[in-house]
Amino acid sequence: MKKIYITDLDHTFLRTDLSVSDFTRDVWNGMAVDSIVSVATARTYKKTLQFIENVQINAPMILLDGALIATMDKKIIDTKFINKAVSDAIIDEGAKLGIYPFILSLADGTLREIFSYSTVLNVHQKEVLKNYKNDDHHNQQSNLRAMDDNFKVVYFGDEVLLRELALQVEKIFGDSLKYILAPEAYVGCYFLTILHKDADKSHGIKSVSEYVGFDLSKLTVFGDNFNDVGMFELAGTSVAVANAQEGVKKLANIVLPHTNDEDAVAKYLKSLKSAK
Repeated sequence: MKKIYITDLDHTFLRTDLSVSDFTRDVWNGMAVDSIVSVATARTYKKTLQFIENVQINAPMILLDGALIATMDKKIIDTKFINKAVSDAIIDEGAKLGIYPFILSLADGTLREIFSYSTVLNVHQKEVLKNYKNDDHHNQQSNLRAMDDNFKVVYFGDEVLLRELALQVEKIFGDSLKYILAPEAYVGCYFLTILHKDADKSHGIKSVSEYVGFDLSKLTVFGDNFNDVGMFELAGTSVAVANAQEGVKKLANIVLPHTNDEDAVAKYLKSLKSAK
């Protein structure tokens, strides 16, 4: 049976400047010849394709933290949505604390995405938006309301404030939602991601496994942050890059000596090839 390799993108496969080195691309594409390879990311379909141009993917991608499973040619395998009523209630809870989220939603069956946000933005959100200024799916509103099918609701801000919000939303919705609070390395704050309870990378791995038909014991996953932990628990081999969060490293089978900026994933894969 073929080996399977699934990697996180940000701070794992991608360099910090969001590029893929020629070395990483060539090694990865070499593995794709006789292995099953894909990505598991918090990124949208559109952004993911921009980042992995010329990178081989031969299995469905786990996108938006597992809220969307889709193939490169836009075939939707699975979706996990937060409905409008719940999303609007989350927005209202955040508003009580003076903060508003980014909301990633599905506009239609062609994987057209809507990126909604308030006219009231904090300094961290303004920094994030600098990377999206040329995108055509913005939906800025003075009275922020959600769409019908929402992949995730994401807040950027101070850890204490976001933790308070997470606890308040959890009081209302309990375990019907998933809450991920983690450091955000790009803009130097924390982010709180709120998703459907089954929208995570571990459920995504299961969906891809069922669709492709592979044995989880043959799966190797790569990651750096707490939203990768679910993958680590399922995979036969879990690999953390050197720049991973310390808590994530403790849960990995292997901690690499190299960072994402040092082509950690590709160097590990090349070592496997060399060992054969």
